[in-house]
Amino acid sequence: MFSLARPHRDDVLLAVTGLSGGVILWMIGIHIQNGRLFDAPWVSLLPLVVMSALELLRRSAPLTALTVGTLALVADQFTVGSLATLLMFTDLVYAAVLYGTPAASRRIPVITLLLTVATTAGFVAWAPSADAVLIGIVVGMVSFVPALTGASVRNHREAAEAARLRADQTALLAEMDRVQAVTAERSRMARELHDMVANHLSAIAIHSTAALSIDDPGTSREALGVIRQNSVDGLTEMRRLIGLLRENGAGGPPGAAPTLASLDALVGQAGANSASSGLTVTLEDGREEPGPLPAPVELAAYRIVQESLTNALKHAAPGPVTVRLEHSGEVLTVEVSSVLGERPGPRAPGSGAGLVGMRERVALLGATIGAGPEPRGDGTEIWLVRAELPVEERTYRT
Repeated sequence: MFSLARPHRDDVLLAVTGLSGGVILWMIGIHIQNGRLFDAPWVSLLPLVVMSALELLRRSAPLTALTVGTLALVADQFTVGSLATLLMFTDLVYAAVLYGTPAASRRIPVITLLLTVATTAGFVAWAPSADAVLIGIVVGMVSFVPALTGASVRNHREAAEAARLRADQTALLAEMDRVQAVTAERSRMARELHDMVANHLSAIAIHSTAALSIDDPGTSREALGVIRQNSVDGLTEMRRLIGLLRENGAGGPPGAAPTLASLDALVGQAGANSASSGLTVTLEDGREEPGPLPAPVELAAYRIVQESLTNALKHAAPGPVTVRLEHSGEVLTVEVSSVLGERPGPRAPGSGAGLVGMRERVALLGATIGAGPEPRGDGTEIWLVRAELPVEERTYRT
């Protein structure tokens, strides 16, 4: 399609060079043919000027330039001819394939090949001689060879552009993977930090409030003991997390992740922390084979119990808090129940992050979890957290 865009400086250089060369050849009397219809040498300057002007359109309107250039080349055959006109026509064929539409870039080489074969066959059939074959070779060099060269260059450019786009896409995907990995790691760290520290801080908040509100030296001393123990345990957990983040730094290897074997200590600590709130914490381990399970499953089960006990310490009414474990088939069932209702005394505020963290943990394992009120036979309600974790060996997300 014709365009009025400003010509490229290289196209201007080609046009000026072609026109200047053609004029010089005309001035010294060098022509490529004799005995034509218009044998006056100056007539050959007309196709030369037209072809030079078309060089300015070789990028902006390559097909238009080739069409008009073909007519100018045909007209040049009725004059004494100019080598510069012929050479500029080959450049127009090359430019039409290189800068033209994809359809044109596919068709022009085929058309020029057929034209070369047809011209050669026609001249050989009309006058079998070496000159007939030479004419076919010249036609091929003027039309087919430039078209083939343009197609080759275009293919290389398109391949390079496709490779660049693939590289950009790869870089974009790599950046997206990096951002996703960073986000996932931040979420994992947030869950670990919350689960490790929330239990201790909740106990500290409740017992410090009790120590401040009850004017009893014995009670205050007991509360301060619980506060100190939870402070020490919280610091220990924080050091473990920092050790994990240091990646075997100078502080030595990080401590092992908690497992189900540590539930007894966790339940005992929770019972000590919640005794002043009227809670009694018990563990019912109904597993037939309490052997080791995949590490991600044991860590998730431990954290679910830990967060459930923290929530019970914050919100449960006085009464039993029961932790149950069942292992049947390929599923580990974890249940934590507490009395639902209001209770007197200090309470630690909650943000809801614990429930979110538990749901994220079971989602990474492809498991299910539910948390909500459940009716009991005596007309009261309990708050029940129930998770079913698959224990078969698999590649877990982190």
